[in-house]
Amino acid sequence: MKQLLRRQSHFGNTPFVRMSWLAGLWLLLTVSVSVAQKIKIPVPDTRSDSLTLTDSISKGIRDSKQIARDSLFYTKLKNRMFKHRVTRELHKLLFHDNYNSRIKTGDVNEIEVNPFIQYQGRVINKIYVRRLGVFGPSVYDTLRRPRSWLERTANQLHADTREGVIRRSFLLFEEGDRVSPDTLRDNERLLRSSNVFHDARIIVVPHGNSHGFVDVYVITQDVWSLLPSGSVGALNRFDLRLEQRNFRGLAHTFSNQVSYNGTDPFQKLEYRGRYIIPYIGKTFFTGQADLVQTRDLKQYSLRFYRPFLTPDTKWAGSAELSYNRFPRYVVFSEDTARLTRLGYYYNDIWAGYAFKPFFSFLGEGDDRTRLVVAARFTRLAFTSRPEVRADTNQLFQNTNATLFSIGLSRRRYVRDVLIYGFGRTEDVPYGSLASIVAGYDNAELGQRKYLGFKYSKAHYLESFGYLYGALSIGSYLRSKTQVEQGVLTLESSYFTPLRTTNWGNWRHFINFRYTMGAERFTNEYITLSGRDRLGINNDNLRGTRLLLTNIENLLFSRLNIVGFRVAIVTFANLGLVSYQTRKLFQGPLYQGYGVAFRLRNENLTFNSFQIRIAWYPNIPGNAAPFRPAFEGVPTARFRDFDTSAPEIIPYR
Repeated sequence: MKQLLRRQSHFGNTPFVRMSWLAGLWLLLTVSVSVAQKIKIPVPDTRSDSLTLTDSISKGIRDSKQIARDSLFYTKLKNRMFKHRVTRELHKLLFHDNYNSRIKTGDVNEIEVNPFIQYQGRVINKIYVRRLGVFGPSVYDTLRRPRSWLERTANQLHADTREGVIRRSFLLFEEGDRVSPDTLRDNERLLRSSNVFHDARIIVVPHGNSHGFVDVYVITQDVWSLLPSGSVGALNRFDLRLEQRNFRGLAHTFSNQVSYNGTDPFQKLEYRGRYIIPYIGKTFFTGQADLVQTRDLKQYSLRFYRPFLTPDTKWAGSAELSYNRFPRYVVFSEDTARLTRLGYYYNDIWAGYAFKPFFSFLGEGDDRTRLVVAARFTRLAFTSRPEVRADTNQLFQNTNATLFSIGLSRRRYVRDVLIYGFGRTEDVPYGSLASIVAGYDNAELGQRKYLGFKYSKAHYLESFGYLYGALSIGSYLRSKTQVEQGVLTLESSYFTPLRTTNWGNWRHFINFRYTMGAERFTNEYITLSGRDRLGINNDNLRGTRLLLTNIENLLFSRLNIVGFRVAIVTFANLGLVSYQTRKLFQGPLYQGYGVAFRLRNENLTFNSFQIRIAWYPNIPGNAAPFRPAFEGVPTARFRDFDTSAPEIIPYR
């Protein structure tokens, strides 16, 4: 054991009715997967997470054929490349540790296995915290060592998260508490979701010969937290950025960006700054302050917030105060764009309470289901804006909105690898969420009511993959028959189980989104433009209705270049967008196809970056159909099923 620890119309009118068949298809698909899930029920494994060598080997038997093929392939390759000095050094450069696998990570690929069940109710005698170096070891192999002087030097330069900070701000349990299997599993997820830790693991060990007491070992591994970046365009134009995500080992984030452009007639020097203090004491509140002074935005913001971190979190809420000024704000309409000055104060406060319901919902009632009630007040007061009338620039009216919500949330998590990460443990949420939002807005142009509904559900089956679906519908109501700023959104995403080949591991991803508006204001629109949409920026890809499909294939190769793992991506993005004056399917099908080489080192705070070449055959105003790019790629996140602040369903 010690060795291991070292190791746009009314809702009743035609546009919304036309979408009902899509909602029906989505619900039918969700029910089908639900039935499939009931056919194959995973059996909880009550074995300890502190795996012995025999445990690891027994877990690896299921993959023995693939492991043998991989071992033979890479042994032959290594023998051939080690015959010459140049190719030997090339092998050391390109091939490093393999990704997490069942033989290395224990139950990381098992569906809903909780290794702490056998210790439920025992008293925690002692809590030990083990902090690993950024490079070299992992939480599943703490004996692994850094492989180069550069990694050893980096470990010495990095300030690990202080043990007192981990104990005081990141642990949901204390010495003397009784073991709760769900709390320990939630705490692992909480540690991994923080941007200061690369990975985390909790191990429970019986204390001596006592059957009533246990010791808990918390193993954490930081990410490299200092991120300098920037660019120089000329002697009088530069951009410098410095972000520290674990300031002095306190887990605080301190980021600064300074830009200078000597030829800019409006503002030559720009600054962006942010300071974040996560989980203040034992309150689990996070504080955030922002200061932005750029040519297009002046912002002063202060926010304190506490989400529903786990299903056992009873209280959540936030308070925010900010002032925002846009000296040159672009206002779009269907065929025009104009600049205006914009400034406003934004005040927001909400609070929510979660408790176990006394009833089941659709047969899903269990100890992870929570009924959540919440209330929110938001004030938007403009200091500068264009002229506002009943038929012009309604989007810029002063508002005082009060919202209430009631929702039923059921969420669980499965541990897996190689989804959005490049080898780190990922917590995949599955479950369901249904909520109703109602309230009123004392707006400048008259009081109006609001009503909205959201439902989402996801299943994760080892043999089928992961399927997520969501339906959102909401609108302001001027009267019983007059709707305003209505929106309907259908979303679905799917990815396949991880498949293994001699070249690496791969998955397919498919994402679908449909959004339509009803009686939106004239200067409101949605767009296909952007990296997370069609993949290209273009102001012509705007409208009031949108249909988007993204198809992506990721091959997580076994290449490792100076610690950066390589994924080969092929993708196809297809989209339709139109204004209310034209039917959606009568417009052109905008397309984007391409291939990319994506690199990431999970021990660093950097975004993934990729070398991409894409082809956009029919984008209006696009003079170059082929677009090469070298760009950063933010890590995608899963949609969770926790209830947050009551909100107006966004139109995006």
